[in-house]
Formats: sequence, structure tokens, C-alpha cells
Amino acid sequence: MNIDKYHISIDVQVQYIETQSIPNDDRYVFSYTVNILNKGTEAAQLISRHWIITDAEGQTQEVKGSGVVGEHPYLKPGEHFTYTSGTIMHTPVGSMQGSYQMKASDGQMFDADIAPFTLTKPRFLH
Repeated sequence: MNIDKYHISIDVQVQYIETQSIPNDDRYVFSYTVNILNKGTEAAQLISRHWIITDAEGQTQEVKGSGVVGEHPYLKPGEHFTYTSGTIMHTPVGSMQGSYQMKASDGQMFDADIAPFTLTKPRFLH
């Protein structure tokens, strides 16, 4: 498979949602904004997602589903799609990683990996 043909770049920005978090009840709410950019030469559609969310105690939660935020964005070369979603954890620190399953316009299925990123309550890590 030619990496230049199927190349999806994924950038994630995380925000701690203090107004929805209740630390005394071990409830920590985070939002994450994902920017998906098609850097390849082939158009591709996001078919499904697979997230692995791990808290500070090593407990893992897997999330699989169709599309993202109810959509299946179709990205031509150079196009991007941005969305915001969220997760709730029982610890103030954790991580997420995963992949998007993509279908190129030539019919080829491929995964776009999402590198691990940290979820942390501000001023929690020094």
C-alpha cells in the first residue's frame, strides 16, 4: 500500500471540563477536538472508529462505533474534518488512542491510527 495514496493526519486537542467534573465523586470530564486531514492522493471516507481509553489505574475502556458524531466524513485530498467529543474518567489522568477505519475512493479499506494522547486535569501533573 502506498503511504502517499492513503495518508490521514490526525491532530487532537484536549480540554478538561471543570464545570462537569466532580473530583470528590471520582468524575473527571474531558472534551477532545479532533482534526482529520487527508494528506494522501486518494479521497477517503471515515467508516468507523475504535478508541482505547485508559485511566491512571490501568482500567481500559474500548469504544467502537460507526462514524464520528453521527457523521461519515468524505475527505478529498487536502480536505479536513474537525469535530469535538468527550469522555468521562474515574481518575484525573489517563490516555486515549485508537484508529479510524477508512474506505478510499478506489475501494481500499485502511486504518488511520490515532497516536496516544494524555487526558489530565490542569495543575495535576507537575
